[in-house]
Amino acid sequence: MNMKIDPWSALNIDDYSKLFDEFGIQPFDDMVREIENPHKFMSRKIIFGHRNYDRITDAMNNNKPFSVMSGFMPSGKVHLGHKMVMEEIIWHQQQGADAFVGIADRESHAVRGMSWEKCSDIGINEYIISLIALGFEPNGHIYFQSKSEQVKDLAFELSSKANYSELSAIYGFTGETNVAHMLSAVTQSADILHPQLEEYGGPKPAVIPVGSDQDPHIRLTRGLGHKMNMFKIEGREDKDGNKYFSIRSKAAPEEALKELSQRIPDKTKLFEGHVDVFSADNFESLMKVVQDVELEFGGYAFVPPSSTYHRFMSGLQGGKMSSSVPESYISLTEEPKGAAKKVKRAKTGGRITLEEQKKLGGEPEKCSVYEMFLFHLVDDDEELAQIYTECREGTRMCGHCKALAAERTEKFLKEHQELREVAKDRLDEYGL
Repeated sequence: MNMKIDPWSALNIDDYSKLFDEFGIQPFDDMVREIENPHKFMSRKIIFGHRNYDRITDAMNNNKPFSVMSGFMPSGKVHLGHKMVMEEIIWHQQQGADAFVGIADRESHAVRGMSWEKCSDIGINEYIISLIALGFEPNGHIYFQSKSEQVKDLAFELSSKANYSELSAIYGFTGETNVAHMLSAVTQSADILHPQLEEYGGPKPAVIPVGSDQDPHIRLTRGLGHKMNMFKIEGREDKDGNKYFSIRSKAAPEEALKELSQRIPDKTKLFEGHVDVFSADNFESLMKVVQDVELEFGGYAFVPPSSTYHRFMSGLQGGKMSSSVPESYISLTEEPKGAAKKVKRAKTGGRITLEEQKKLGGEPEKCSVYEMFLFHLVDDDEELAQIYTECREGTRMCGHCKALAAERTEKFLKEHQELREVAKDRLDEYGL
C-alpha cells in the first residue's frame, strides 16, 4: 500500500485498519478491558490504536510512575479537534500521570513562518487558556519549545543520531526542505522523551495521545531513543533450548558492562561487548538494574514511548476538517450563537426526503452532527445509543438532531468561555 503519513498536511484516512498492517499500530480494543474507568474516547472506539499502551495500563493499575505528553502547534484557532487531545491529556493526569504539554513554536516558526511573537500570543490565548479551562492541573508542565533549555539541549543530542535519509524516509523530506523544518521534527522527539530526564524522575513509561497523522513523530522518536541508549536486552536460546537474556552494549563503556555483571543478582557471564544473564525470571527487575547502571554512567535509558491514536472528526460540511475553511469546524473561542448556526447548517446522514428518512432510516455513520454527539456533546452512552437507533429506524429527523446539537454546542461554548476568563487569571500558577 505504501501509505505516506505527513504531520503537516491535511490527511484523510478512510480505513484506519490499514494503519495496523502498514505501520505496526495495534488495535486498542483489547486495552479497554484493562482500564477501570476508560475515557469515553476509548469505550466508543474513537481511540482505535496504540503502541505499547500495556505499559501505561500496568503503571495505572499498579501505582507506578508514568507520564503523558502531547503538544500543539500555535498556528490558528483552537478547535474541537484540539479539545480531544486536551481531554486525553487531562484524563491521564487524573489517573496519576505527570502531565506535559508543549507549545510547538519552533515547528510553527519553521513550517508555517509564524513570528515568535505570534506563536506566543496564539499559544497562550488560544491553546493554553483552553487547556486550563478544560481542567489541566498546575502540577503539570506547560512550556514553549523555544524557551525550554532541556528540550533544546536534548534535541541537539538526538540530532547526532538522526540523518537525512531517515528523516526523508519517515517524512518525505526532499532537497528543498529547509534545515529548520528538519530540526523541528527532531525537537518533537525531544518533547516526547524529555519527561524521562533525571529532573523529572528518570526513565518511565510515557504515553503520547495523537491523531494518526502524527505517527511519524512517534516512529522517529522510538528509533532515536533506542539509538541513544547504551544497552539493548535480547532474549536468546542456547543449543539445548535453555532461554537466557543477553545485554548487548551499543555505546557503553567497558566499566559499565563490568558493573552490570556484578550488580545483577542472577548468574551472569561477562563477554567482550555483552553480558549474558542465566536464570533471570524477572525481566522488570533486570531492566531496572540495566537502567540504573546506564544512568550512573551518563546515559539516558529511555523507555520507548507509548502512544494512542484517535479518529479524526469530519468537517461540518462533510469531508475533511480544515483550519482554512471556518465553516468546517467549531472553534472554542468563537461566538456561541454563531457556532450554533454553523451546526444547524451542517451536513447530516439523513435521506433526501422526509418520506425516505422514515422508510429507510438515516445513516449516522455519515453524519457530522452525530459525530458531534459521539465525540463531544453526549456523555451518556444510553442517550447516544437511543439517538443512533432512532436515526437508523427513521423515527428521528435531522432537524431534531441539529437543534439539539446546536443548543448543546452553544451551552458548552458559553460555559467554556466563562472558564477561560477564570483561566486567564491563573496563568501564574502554571509558571506562565
